[in-house]
Amino acid sequence: MSLDFSPSQEPMTEISLAGMTDIVLLLLIFFLLTSSFIPQMGIEVTLPQVDSSSPVEEQSVTVALTEEGTYFVNGSRVSSSRLIDEIRAARSSQRTLIMRADQGATVGQFATVASAARALDMRILVATERRGQSP
Repeated sequence: MSLDFSPSQEPMTEISLAGMTDIVLLLLIFFLLTSSFIPQMGIEVTLPQVDSSSPVEEQSVTVALTEEGTYFVNGSRVSSSRLIDEIRAARSSQRTLIMRADQGATVGQFATVASAARALDMRILVATERRGQSP
């Protein structure tokens, strides 16, 4: 009896790509899911930078102040005369107002939003960015 080490079959000339497509599909799902967790604010403001910050509550009313003097309540443009009414309509059961003020916003704008929040008995948080982090 002799041992025959010669290949009896032709070498494999095709590579199955099923495993590769599974990996690509899983990566696609991962990136789609994680990208939806990044908060997307529609109003572009340059937040002031500070050395420390704390996380904010999810359920809150957001008021954005732009450098041009425009007010936005939860992403909708609002005039200063209608500010308190729009905050009241947007707040439902929320007790916190997050102010996203541009660095170029004036103290007068800040005072307008603060007085509206105070009239509605809401707590005010000012959104900032940690120093050294880019937006």
